[in-house]
Parts: sequence; structure tokens; C-alpha cells
Amino acid sequence: VQLVESGGGSVQAGGSLRLSCAASGYSVSNYCMGWFRQAPGMGREGVAAIARDGSTIYADSVKGRSTISRDNAVNTLYLQMNSLKPEDTAMYYCARGTWQYGGACSAGLPQYDYNYWGQGTQVTVSS
Repeated sequence: VQLVESGGGSVQAGGSLRLSCAASGYSVSNYCMGWFRQAPGMGREGVAAIARDGSTIYADSVKGRSTISRDNAVNTLYLQMNSLKPEDTAMYYCARGTWQYGGACSAGLPQYDYNYWGQGTQVTVSS
């Protein structure tokens, strides 16, 4: 199992980025998949998740500005982030849920529900 994030970078406030997470060793369509982030000096927090049936959940901090999606054909997870703010600056990680063929992703995006993680991609938003 491998998860490789890309698409991070430096943008000005109000800009957009699309993060990608290429998965191998399993099918993203069979698991709950999530995005998490960790700002300097802060704990890691959940950003968004997408379940097998395509249902999505978002942290309040990004709701309305971000969209999580996946492309089963290329086995890749995405996070489209718009109207970026300086407080979105963080390392962003994708993660695979623990249970194959599970149900909805858990509300609150608890980290213990995810057992494989990528190495992260840095997002920096300047004011």
C-alpha cells in the first residue's frame, strides 16, 4: 500500500490549489479516503473524507471552499481548495480508512479510523 501526495505549493490568499493522492496496492473505491493537515506547532486535523458510496464530509474550517473527490480509473484522490486563507497553511496528508468495504466515513474525521498515510505535501498561503 502506498499513498503519494502532490500538488502543494505557495499561493496568495484567495487562490486555489488541487491536491492529488496517487494510491497503489489497493482500490480507493473500496475504502473511506481522507485528507488531513498539520500546521506548524499544531496537531493533525481532519479536513475531508469520501466514502465508498461517494458521500463526503468536511471540517467546518474548509466547508464551502473545498471539494474532495476521487477518480477510480486512475486510483487517485483529490482535494480542490478554493478561496485559500493563510490559516490553511499546513502539511496536507491523504490517508486510507481501515475497513475495506466499510460504510460511511466517521463524522469528525478521527485519525484512528485511518491506517495508511502518505508523506504529505506542503501548502503555504500568504496574505
